[in-house]
Amino acid sequence: MLSEVLYEDKDVKWIVFARDPDKAASVIDTNEYLLISGEQGMLLDPGGVEIFPEVVSAISDYIPLENITTLFGSHQDPDIISSLSLWLGTCPRARVYVPWVWSSFIPHFGCDTSQLVPVPDEGMRVEVSPTHAVELVPAHYLHSSGNLHVYDPKAKILFSGDVGAALLPPDKQDLYVEDFDAHARYMDGFHRRWMPSEAARDAWIERVSHLDIELMVPQHGAIFRRKEAKRFLDWFGGLRLASALQGSKRSDRAA
Repeated sequence: MLSEVLYEDKDVKWIVFARDPDKAASVIDTNEYLLISGEQGMLLDPGGVEIFPEVVSAISDYIPLENITTLFGSHQDPDIISSLSLWLGTCPRARVYVPWVWSSFIPHFGCDTSQLVPVPDEGMRVEVSPTHAVELVPAHYLHSSGNLHVYDPKAKILFSGDVGAALLPPDKQDLYVEDFDAHARYMDGFHRRWMPSEAARDAWIERVSHLDIELMVPQHGAIFRRKEAKRFLDWFGGLRLASALQGSKRSDRAA
């Protein structure tokens, strides 16, 4: 499994784990992100149960597993959080931040509800360590009715979950977006199908456009640097989504 440091200063480090060559072809490729501050770690969308051994092995090169004290689940999909019970067995001190609307569903993956922290719709601030905090940013209906992203104002990194996700073919496995126009073809179908609300999309773009973003790091696909992140916001803002297309079909039938 590939790992790369995305940001590092004297107190904060961001690492991505991706492109597992040994995963089954039937398993969707996911990116896992680890934020380390001081001696403590926060793991974002830890992944599915099927890749748990590979992710654990890769992460243990950067931090003792018992020092991961914060887990974050952006929403309820199994590809990003079905490994939760295994992680809690490995990191017994960890608290699990999830959208409140999924706090009754996510325990079905095997989680003691006493460790869950239901996050309100408006988001919240989370202390990763005594010296560093991140913001949980609302991203509802993109694509889950309860969905959250993570913004680190120091590293200027936005973890955007499924927003910006791309389904890359085996021969297109670059870690960063190098040619936005070429990359867009791998995002188009996914975003049109899985992002159900243009109103939610527009609200999210308005919200994150005020953030200072050096890197936008999605759950699937390649990472956007500053210029490409701005291009993504413009591209996504101009995309006609499935809800609008369905509305158009209903109008056609009514006519």
